[in-house]
Amino acid sequence: MAYEFKLPDLGEGVAEGEIARWLVEVGQVIEEDDPLVEVQTDKTTVEIPSPAGGKVARILVAEGELVPVGTPLVVIGDGDLPAETAAAPATPSVEERAPSSEPSERVKATPLVRKIAGELGVDLALLAGTGPGGRITEEDVRRYATFSGGPTPGHGAGRRVPLRGVRRQIAQHLATSHQEVPAVTVVEECDFTALAAARGERSYLPYLLQAVVGGLKEVPELNATLDGQEIVFWDRYDLGLAVQTEEGLVVPVLRAADEKSLDELEAEARRLAEEARAGKLKPEELRGSTFTVTSAGKLGGLFATPLVNHPEVGILGLHRIGPRPAVVDGEVAVREIGWLACTFDHRVVDGARASVFLLDVIGRLERPA
Repeated sequence: MAYEFKLPDLGEGVAEGEIARWLVEVGQVIEEDDPLVEVQTDKTTVEIPSPAGGKVARILVAEGELVPVGTPLVVIGDGDLPAETAAAPATPSVEERAPSSEPSERVKATPLVRKIAGELGVDLALLAGTGPGGRITEEDVRRYATFSGGPTPGHGAGRRVPLRGVRRQIAQHLATSHQEVPAVTVVEECDFTALAAARGERSYLPYLLQAVVGGLKEVPELNATLDGQEIVFWDRYDLGLAVQTEEGLVVPVLRAADEKSLDELEAEARRLAEEARAGKLKPEELRGSTFTVTSAGKLGGLFATPLVNHPEVGILGLHRIGPRPAVVDGEVAVREIGWLACTFDHRVVDGARASVFLLDVIGRLERPA
C-alpha cells in the first residue's frame, strides 16, 4: 500500500518550508526513521525522518520549492496511489528547470515571448522561467534585457543562481521590514576606554547585552512587538543576536538575558553563534525574540543603520571600536571610541524615547561596575 507523506507542522508560527535537499531518490528502499528530506525553515535546516518503510515511489516536490505545511512531498511504498496524486503531473527537478544550453526549441515560451526575445537580443536558453511549469514570461525576458544590458560582444551572460534557503528567508524578511516599518535611526558616540581596561578576557558583547537589558527596563516600549493593531509589551528579555554565517545572517535568541551573569551571557552568546555557523540551531532557538542586538566587531564599520527585526520594534547595533581623538576635561585625548545605532519603529516608539534608551545604554557601558 502506498503512503503519501505531507510536510508536517514544524513548530509554532511556521506555515511553510523550502525543500533544501532530498536524502533519498526514486526507487530507493528505505526503513522507517531513515533520513528522508532536509527542509529549510525559520533560517535553519530540519532533517525529517521517513514515517514509514518501503520503496520511494515518487518525489512530488523538487528541491528549492517553497510549499505550505500539509503539501504532499513523497509517495512511499507499492500499490495504488491516491487519486489526486496519481493524476498530478510529475514535478520537474531543479535540473530540469535550470537554464539549458541545449537548442531553444526545448525552452517553454509562447510565440509572442519568443518574438520579443528576438527583438531584444535575449537568448531564451539563458533564462529560468517564472511562469507556470517553468514557462518563460514576457516579464522574464524584459527583466533580463534590462539588467543584463542586452548581449555584449566578448562577454558572457553572467552566473545566475536561484534565491534559495537562508538567502530567500533574509530577502523576504528584509523586504517586509523595509516596506512595513517606518524606521528611524539615532546614533550616539560611546567612550569604551574604562570598559576596555576592565573587561579582561571578556568580549564587549556580554557587557552590551547587560546594558541593553537595563535600557529596556527604563524604556519598555522598545521591548515589544507589533501584532496587527496591537502592541505587545514583554516582561521577558529574550534578545536576538545577529550572527553572520556562510549561508547568510541568522538571529538566534538568547533567552532570559536579565537572569544571566556576564560569564553566562558570554557563554550562551558564543554557543548560539557557533551552532548558527554550524547549522545546528533548533527552530525554537530562532523564534520569540523581543529585541535584537547586532555587533560585527572589527567588521562593523564606523556606523550603520540596522534594520528592525520585524515584528520587533527596535534593534541596537554596536560598531567598530578603536582609538580616536576625544575631548576629555577640555583636553584632546586618545580614547577607545565606538558608535551605537538604534533603529526603531516610529509607529510604536518616539524619537525622544529611543534617545533616552540609547543614552542609558551608553551610560552603563561608559561606567562599568
